[in-house]
Amino acid sequence: MAWFKDTYLFNQAQLKLAHITDTHLFENTNGEYFAVNTATHFKRVLANLAQANLDAVVFGGDLTQDHTFASYELFATLVAESTLNCPIFWLPGNHDDLDYLHEISQGQIVAAKKIHFEHGQVLLLNSKGPTPAGWVAKEHLQEIEEHCCKPSIVFCHHNPLPIEGYLDKHMLENGPQLLNCLVDLQCVEALFHGHVHHDYEFRFRDLSVYATPATSVQFKKQTRDWQQENLGAGYRLINWTEAALDTEVKWLTK
Repeated sequence: MAWFKDTYLFNQAQLKLAHITDTHLFENTNGEYFAVNTATHFKRVLANLAQANLDAVVFGGDLTQDHTFASYELFATLVAESTLNCPIFWLPGNHDDLDYLHEISQGQIVAAKKIHFEHGQVLLLNSKGPTPAGWVAKEHLQEIEEHCCKPSIVFCHHNPLPIEGYLDKHMLENGPQLLNCLVDLQCVEALFHGHVHHDYEFRFRDLSVYATPATSVQFKKQTRDWQQENLGAGYRLINWTEAALDTEVKWLTK
C-alpha cells in the first residue's frame, strides 16, 4: 500500500542500525530547548555514529521544535557536513510536517519505510495523529498486516505503553491495538519508539518494546510533572542477525 510502497534492500545477512530521535532543532544552530543547544547535541551524535560502522540510521521523529522549514534544512545540512556515510531513514513525530520531511529526502536521507535484508525487514510506522498524542489509523494497521510477512522489527514515534510520566497524556492512544496486532502477526521481534525522551524497556505479551532517549534533552522518569534533565545526548544501537537481536543505549555525557 501507499505508506510502504518504497523498499530499501541490503544484500547481507546482518543489519547494524542506530536509532536516534527527538532532535528538536531550530532554524539555526543557536536554538536551545530547555537550555540545551540541540544542534550541538545532534552534531556530536552524528560524529559518534560515524565511528560505529553502521548500515543505516533510523530517525524516530520530532525533528523540529520551532516548526520552520529552515529547521529541516538544518537537519539535512548537519547530516551532509558530518562524516556519517550510511543512509538515514525517518518516520514522523508529533512535531513534524510530512511534506517538509519528504522535501529533504534526497541523497543520504531516504524516505523508504520498508528496509529488507536477508533475514527480515524493518518497518517504519506513522503514529502521527491530529493532536500531540499518537494514533495509528485503521488503514495503516491494515497496511502493517499486509506487509508484515517475515521476521520484522518495527519503529514508531509515540510510546504505545504508559511510562508513568507526564508524556502519558500524549502517548499512542490506540497503543494496545497496535501491540496486539504486532503480536498476533507472530513475526515481529521488537518495537522501538522515541517521544518519551529517555530509555525504557517493556514487555507486552511476548513482544519487547524499547524506548530510545533523545539526542536533545531527557525528561525525568517517574514524575507526573514535566521535568527536564541534561544528561547529554542518547541513542540506541541495534544489531540484528538470524540468531539474535541485540540492542544497547549509548550516552554522550555532557
